Amino acid sequence: MPAQIYRLRHHRLIIRPPSTAGTIQYSTVSYISKEEKKIPINDPTGKWSDLTLLPEWEEQFYDVYTVRKYGKWIMLKALKKEYADNPKYIEMLEKEFDTRYNLAHPNIVMVNDLEEVPGIGKAIITDDVYGYSLRRLIDEKRLTPRIVKRLKTQLLDALDYIQENHIVHHPITPDSIIFTEYNENLKLINVGYDQTDSLSAQDTQADIQAYGRVLAEVLDNLPESLPRLRRIANKCQDKSHPYRNVMNLQLDIERRSPMYTYLFLVLLVAIVLLLVLWLIK
Repeated sequence: MPAQIYRLRHHRLIIRPPSTAGTIQYSTVSYISKEEKKIPINDPTGKWSDLTLLPEWEEQFYDVYTVRKYGKWIMLKALKKEYADNPKYIEMLEKEFDTRYNLAHPNIVMVNDLEEVPGIGKAIITDDVYGYSLRRLIDEKRLTPRIVKRLKTQLLDALDYIQENHIVHHPITPDSIIFTEYNENLKLINVGYDQTDSLSAQDTQADIQAYGRVLAEVLDNLPESLPRLRRIANKCQDKSHPYRNVMNLQLDIERRSPMYTYLFLVLLVAIVLLLVLWLIK
């Protein structure tokens, strides 16, 4: 399963009293993620230290770790022991690295390298992101207006970027959406395991439907009713009348019509042409 929490190495999230709800305070108590396990690591060079397995973040074929590399915290994604020596799964790991390494978007967790780690084997190196998954925030009833806003903007920006780059990926779920500890910026994890020449209409619709499911679950767990967003979430999941693409979905979120956008562009082109004709007279 994808990560539910990205652990806070230096602070613990503490909810303020109701009078200041929606904001976050931090204490100096270190946060410990569930069931984490220290793993001895033998590296005479001193490059690697403080290796920790995070069982709750494991995926079907992968284990996930935190570790210090030259003193800096990073994340590792490595094949489980039973797959580590199998050429088929090694190739799968390398393909995922190749796909994700070229992605550069502020709302996608960055992949930095592919390295051999003592006792672990070949592993994908990613940034270490401090924060909580949307799944955790839903379960603990800690959704804020800022999180809803991030889903309306940053998540759609990331999905649009993924589609522009023809990235094939697992469905977006609350487990794969992380909100950072300080400003609740959105980060997608486990994004992309293949890149194609183009995405099919089915791939595009799958993203929109997954977005609708995420948005609907968030709306189900908000104290207030947001009927316009509910309508959008339902339309995302309606296979008979879907949004054609992410851009149309974004326009509806922003209360803009594609027709008005096209009319504006036509008007702008007409004005430019008139200006050019006036200048050459």
